[in-house]
Amino acid sequence: MEALIRAVLPEWARPGLEGRLPDWIDVAWWRDEAHLLSLAPSAEIGWFDMHDKAPALAAIAAAPRLRWLSSAYAGVDWMPLGELAERGVVLTCGAGLAANQVAEFAVMTMLGHARGYREIVRLQERHGWTRQPPGGRELMGSRALILGYGAIGQAIARILAGFGVDCVPVRSHAGKGVLGPDDWRGQLASFDWIVMTLPSTCETRAMLGAAEFAEMKPDAVVVNFGRAETIDQPALVAALEAGQVGGAILDLTDPEPLPPGHPLWALPNVQITMHLAGIPNAASRRRAADRFLTNCERFRRGEPLEAEVDLARGY
Repeated sequence: MEALIRAVLPEWARPGLEGRLPDWIDVAWWRDEAHLLSLAPSAEIGWFDMHDKAPALAAIAAAPRLRWLSSAYAGVDWMPLGELAERGVVLTCGAGLAANQVAEFAVMTMLGHARGYREIVRLQERHGWTRQPPGGRELMGSRALILGYGAIGQAIARILAGFGVDCVPVRSHAGKGVLGPDDWRGQLASFDWIVMTLPSTCETRAMLGAAEFAEMKPDAVVVNFGRAETIDQPALVAALEAGQVGGAILDLTDPEPLPPGHPLWALPNVQITMHLAGIPNAASRRRAADRFLTNCERFRRGEPLEAEVDLARGY
C-alpha cells in the first residue's frame, strides 16, 4: 500500500471537499492561525489562504515538506515566489475563479459612475427629490481600453460589449481591434475608460503614471480591479486634483485599508470599493473546491496543474 500524502486544508473548504477527496490523501483541516502553524510542518499539499498574509507566510516558511501550494487568490505577488521556486514547490492560484463576480462588480461601478447613481442614493437618504439626473453619461458608444486581458479583463469586456461599449484589449501582439504593448500609450486620448486588471510584476508596476494621465481625456475614468501597484497613486491623485483625469474607480489602494485622512477619500470624482469585488462567495468557493480536486488527480499523475503559476513571471 502506498503511503498517504498529507494535505493541510482550510476548514472553510471542508463542505466542498469532504467526501470527495481521493483516498491517497491524509487530510487535516485547520481552523485558525495557531492551528495552521501547528499543522504546516506536516504538509506536502498546503492550502494556507488567509486574509491576514503574515500567518500564511509563516505557514509556508514552516512547511519544509511542501510540494504543492494551492491558493484561491488570483494575485500571488505577496508570496515568496523565488523561495518556492528554489524549494521546488508548485504553486496554483485562483485565476478565473472569481472573474465573473469581479467583472459584474466592475461594470456595476462604471454604470453607477456614468449615471450618477451614488448621488441618487444620497438624495434618497436625505429625502430629497430631483428632476435632473445627476449623471448624464451613457456606456453605449463609449470606448474602454482593457489593460490586462486575462480571465477578469475578458469577462469585463464581454459584459461591457452588451452595453454597447467598444472594448480594445492590450495584448502581446497587435491585431484587429487589439493594441500591442507599444501601441496603447499613443492612443490613450481616444478612450473614455481605462480598465486595469493587471497582476503586480516588475513590468506592470506604475504602468499608469503622470505621463499617461497627461495624455488622457479630461473626462476619462481610470478603473482598477487588478493590483494597486500598477498605478502611480500619488500621480493619480495629482491628475484628479488638476482635472487631467475625470474620475477613478479603485477596488485596490495602497495601503489597504486606506487611512482616514488620505486625499483619495475627499475627492468627489473617486469611488473606493475597498477590495470587495473578489471576496469569495459560495459559487467561487465551489469552483475553488472543484479545481482543487481536478488538480489532485493531475498532481498524482505528475501532470501540469490547472492555474499553475509561472514563478519567474509572477502569475
